[in-house]
Amino acid sequence: MNKKKITELNQWLKENGAEAGYISNPATIAYFSGFKSDPHERVLALFLSPDKDPFLFAPALEVEEAKNSGWPYDVIGYLDSENPWDKISQELTSRYDLNRLALEKNDLSVERYEALKTRLPQTDFSLDMTPMIQTMQLTKTASEIDTLLEAGSWADVAFEIGFAAIKEGVSEAAIVAEIEYELKKRGVSHMSFDTTVLAGDNAASPHGVPGDRRITANELVLFDLGVIWKGYCSDATRTVAYHEPTALQRKIYDIVLEAEQTAQAAVKPGITAGELDQIARDVITSYGYGEYFNHRLGHGIGTTVHEFPSLITGNDLVIQEGMCFSIEPGIYIPDQVGVRIEDCVYVTKDGCVPFTKTTKELQILS
Repeated sequence: MNKKKITELNQWLKENGAEAGYISNPATIAYFSGFKSDPHERVLALFLSPDKDPFLFAPALEVEEAKNSGWPYDVIGYLDSENPWDKISQELTSRYDLNRLALEKNDLSVERYEALKTRLPQTDFSLDMTPMIQTMQLTKTASEIDTLLEAGSWADVAFEIGFAAIKEGVSEAAIVAEIEYELKKRGVSHMSFDTTVLAGDNAASPHGVPGDRRITANELVLFDLGVIWKGYCSDATRTVAYHEPTALQRKIYDIVLEAEQTAQAAVKPGITAGELDQIARDVITSYGYGEYFNHRLGHGIGTTVHEFPSLITGNDLVIQEGMCFSIEPGIYIPDQVGVRIEDCVYVTKDGCVPFTKTTKELQILS
C-alpha cells in the first residue's frame, strides 16, 4: 500500500470539497493499494476519503487475495448473483455524508457512471481525479526507477531470445511464441503488451500484427516488446537486419537512429515534451521522410505501458527530473520498409538514462 500517495490524494479531495473518491482503473487501484487484479467484466473499486478509512470493493472470489496483499483496511466483497452497484451505493451512503464523489473520469464507462448516478441522484460527480493522479504518477521514486530498470533488463533478455530465433522461413508468430515461452520459463509471466515481431514490408505498419509472414534474407525485422515486472512495465523497440540490408533499408535505419539519439541527447529538466518531439521530427523531415513519421515521439511509462504524458509537438509540459517516458521515432514507407527504435528513459538532473541496454547500432544477423 502506498500510504503517502493515499494521504496526498485525500488532501486533494478535501481541498476540492469531496467526501470521497472512486478509483476504478485496476492499475490505479494497484498503484495506491498494492492489490493487483484483472477483474475482467466484474467491478473492482477503491474508495478513498479525507476523513474516513479507505476500502476496497472486489468480487467475492478475490476478497481473500486482496486481504492477503497487505491492504490493512476493509475489503467488501460481492457475489456474482448480487448487483454490485446496489452494494456500492449502500456502502457509500452508510459511510459518508456524500454530497460530492470524485471520479477517475478517463477510465469510468458511461454504463458504470449511470449506474452510480441512478443510485446516488443527489451526489455531485463533476470532480475528476484523473489530472491529479497523472501528476502524482508523473515523477517516479528511486525505488520505482530501480524496478523499471529491472523490467528493462528483461526486455533486453527478450531481444536476445528473439534475435536468436530469426531463421530463414520462420514466421513472425513463431518468434513471438519463442520469446514469450522462454521468458515464462525464466519467471516472467506477463508481457506489458502484445509482443510485436514484423518482417520486411509488414513493419511498415506501426501497429502491425505478427502472423504467418516468413522471414527471408535481406530484410529488416522489427521487435517491439516489454514485460511486467513487480507491477512495472518495460517497452522497447529494436529493428535488425537478416543478412545484408538493402541501401534503402540501411538509409532509413540510419535516419531513425539519428533522430532517436538526437532526441535522447536533448532530454533534460526544463525542455518541454513538445520540443523533444519536434527535435526528432526535424531530423526525419530534413531527410525528406517527415510524412512517414506518423505518430508521437513517446509516452509515459510506469505501472502501465502508456502513461501520461504524451510527447507530441505542441505539448508545453516541462520535463522534470524523475519523469519516465519512451523515445520512439519511426519511418514507415508502405509496402517497402518500416523502422522504429525505442528506449524508455528516466530523467536525471542533467540528462536521462535508458532502461534498456541492447545496442541500437544496426545488427546484421545471419
